[in-house]
Order: sequence, then C-alpha cells, then structure tokens
Amino acid sequence: MSLIEVKDLEVHYPIRSGFWNRVTDEVLAVDGISLDIEAGETYGLVGESGSGKSTTGKSIVGLEKPTKGQILYKGKDITKPRNRHELDYNQDVQMIFQDSLSSLNPRKRIEDIIAEPLRNFAHLSKDDEKLRVLQLLDIVGLDADALYKYPHQFSGGQRQRIGVARAVATNPKLIVADEPVSALDLSVQAQVLNFMKKIQRDFGVSYLFISHDLGVVRHMCDNIAIMHRGRIVEIGTRDDIYNHPMHIYTKRLLSAIPETSVEHREEAREHREAVEKEFQENQDRYYDKDGKVLPLIAVTDTHKVAMPQDEVDELQREDD
Repeated sequence: MSLIEVKDLEVHYPIRSGFWNRVTDEVLAVDGISLDIEAGETYGLVGESGSGKSTTGKSIVGLEKPTKGQILYKGKDITKPRNRHELDYNQDVQMIFQDSLSSLNPRKRIEDIIAEPLRNFAHLSKDDEKLRVLQLLDIVGLDADALYKYPHQFSGGQRQRIGVARAVATNPKLIVADEPVSALDLSVQAQVLNFMKKIQRDFGVSYLFISHDLGVVRHMCDNIAIMHRGRIVEIGTRDDIYNHPMHIYTKRLLSAIPETSVEHREEAREHREAVEKEFQENQDRYYDKDGKVLPLIAVTDTHKVAMPQDEVDELQREDD
C-alpha cells in the first residue's frame, strides 16, 4: 500500500457574477488527477505557473478543500475530518512553503516558530522542547544563537532551512515542498536541497516536491508527474520522463532547461525552437475540443501519457 494515494482529485473554484452573485462558471484548478506516493521516496510534481500543482499540494496537506475525489492515507480517506484526527494526519504530513519570509511569523522568534508544531502535537516539557529545537537547528546547519532572532534577520536560504526544521519537527511521514528553492540563488539552492536529501536519508521521510524547474527535479525525484491545465499529461520514472518523453508539453518543458555548455548552446537553441514549433503546430492533437488534456494511457508499467489514439496504435504496431 502506498503512503498517500490521490484518486480523481478535483479542486474547482466558482466564478460569480451578476446582480445576485450567482455561480456562472468554474475555474478547474485541479481536474481529476491520480497519483501514488511511496514511503521514503521523492515524488516530483512539475508544471508551469497556473497548472494546478500547488493547489494539489495544498489539498493533500488540508489547506484547500477538494471538490471531488479521495486522498487516502493508511487506506482511509482523509478528506473526512474524523479520519484526519484518528490517523494523526496533521502531524504526519507537513509543508515547506515557497515564500519563506511570509510563511514565518515576523513577530515570533525562531525558537517559538520551530517549537509551534511541537507544542501542538508533542507536548514536551520546557527543557525537552528547547533541546529538540536546538537539535532541529543543528540538523539544518544553523547555530544555537538563531533561537532568539527574528525571521527578517536571516537570508532567504537560512529562512528556508528554518522552514525545513519546522516541517520535520514532528517526525512527519510526508513533507509537501512547494517550490522550496525557486526564490534562492543557485549556490543556496544546492545547500537547501542537500539538507533535504540528508533529512530524507536520516529519517526516511517522503517528499512531494512541487516545482517548475526540471533541472532541480531531476536531482531530487524518483517518480515524476507533469501537470498542465489542471491535469497530468505524463507520469513516469525519472528515466521515463527525461530519456523517453512522449507528450508534446513534456518535450517543451525539457527543451527549456538551460544549456550550461557554451559549445552546445547553439545546438540547444535550435532544438528548443524546433520543439516550440512542433508544439504550436500540433498541440491541438493532444487536447480535446474544450482544450482539456486527453486521458492517460499506459505505455509501459511505469510510464503513462495523455496522447492521441493514433499514436497509441502506432506504438502498439511497433511492439508487435
């Protein structure tokens, strides 16, 4: 059994208009996605801004209420409040937010910020609580003098590490990391990502790693789902996505990864332009008449793609 099973999750937001403020339409932020997160793995959820990936993460944590679908933890649907309480779900699933500054209370010292989940769930004595906070600071590479400082006294990378410390305080089973390094310099990104991997090795925690940066996702994730227009267009292992991409949108995202080698820069630019041209000319084949992503079809045991039927038939002929 997977640690978390998301089944046909939908999050729709009503659009109201008119004198009576009636619902006249809906924004389909998440439109029926399914994914499984195993214990101890890092699962990547990738897509452009507005694709629905952050809404998916917030729904799993409980910050957004699903319109339809199930989120199963230990076999029980935690969209029902009673099950969340019985399974200690709020303790076992934590979140690292994208904006480290706004996610930390500016009026509280770091000691109180990190201790907050401990006070909610662990109920330690004052001395044990302080010792635990010091241990957490040490885990993320911060000194003890950070206890009495405020969030604005730290750099962006240090604040993100404080966010990691707060997230692991209750020894969670899953951490939803919503673009945890997107606002950081490259060198600081590496530090935070390395700390996250170290914590995973030491404590066996799982991550749902939400990002638009496929370069970072390649470094972090075992399995990856690509989201577009509220749905998953391709899902597979790291090898499936990076070495055998099949959806036209996945190819477009991969072509956007910056080329660091000067010698291959011109070649990469030509490839990116060719992929963009193919996307503009053929994207209608990969979406239905309403612009929605086509249903996922299993290509291999680990690889599913939302692709037109004629391409599926061609693949089957090649296999035969």
